[in-house]
Amino acid sequence: MSLLEVSNLRVTLRTARGPVEALREVSFAIDRGETVGLIGESGSGKSITALALMGLLPDGAGVEGSIRLGGRELVGLAERDWCRLRGDRIGMVFQEPMTALNPLHPIGRQIAESLRLHRGAGAAAARAEALRLLERVQLPQAARRLDAYPHQLSGGQRQRVVIAIALACGPDLLVADEPTTALDVTIQREVLDLIAELVREDGMGLLLISHDLGVMARTVQRLLVMYGGIVAESGPTAAVFEHLAHPYTRGLFAARPRIGLARGTRLATIPGRVPELAEMPVGCPFAERCELVIDACRAGLPAAVALGAGHEARCLRVQP
Repeated sequence: MSLLEVSNLRVTLRTARGPVEALREVSFAIDRGETVGLIGESGSGKSITALALMGLLPDGAGVEGSIRLGGRELVGLAERDWCRLRGDRIGMVFQEPMTALNPLHPIGRQIAESLRLHRGAGAAAARAEALRLLERVQLPQAARRLDAYPHQLSGGQRQRVVIAIALACGPDLLVADEPTTALDVTIQREVLDLIAELVREDGMGLLLISHDLGVMARTVQRLLVMYGGIVAESGPTAAVFEHLAHPYTRGLFAARPRIGLARGTRLATIPGRVPELAEMPVGCPFAERCELVIDACRAGLPAAVALGAGHEARCLRVQP
């Protein structure tokens, strides 16, 4: 049994234009110690997937399907039960640390909060553990930083604090939602290497959300390519990059910046845009941007086609 098993997950959101499906038939699994990447354009459903795993969807959201953590069904869980899970068995690293941290409390207190809530630690023990966590995430001058406020730290330092909070109770699953978006390239690499090292040491499962193919290539073992609320392609990272089965995956790969291009060379682009949720078609959500589209693509959501060991794509035109 996998650590996390997501099966046929559907999420419906209430909007001013009526209910819309944000996720459709999303299925994947994560084993202990496994790293899985979720990639796609903005609006593809990546963050909604993360929020569903954390029980943090907007009020009124409808959830169908199954999310099982260690065999326990999470769909339909009461809020008080979610509160026991968040920060304990599931940790989350948010993409913007300045909004994830409370500006009114020192960082030591914010790290200690989950230890006191979930582990019943006293004030002194929680503070000592907070210091250990800051040292573990390699925050410079950790002892002096315990009483610092978020605005007194750099972006990279704040992100290390957010990681320390997520790891405080030794979670089974770590969800990292674009954790390096606001950081410069050097700090991005340091933070990603740190997350990977901590996952290896603790044997956690990791779901890493990003829009950067380079990050995925060097960080995760398996890759999920999302578009329009579905998993368009999934499989071992090396197999996905080698085959590039789905037209959307090929478009993403072609659009990446590459060293050595001649000055003035235009990057390839995918024409059109991701459909609004209220405009999502019945069939393949990529149909209107796809060069290989046929009428059958618009008639219904394509079934996943097996391409090899654990590799599949939702496309009628895919070549096994």
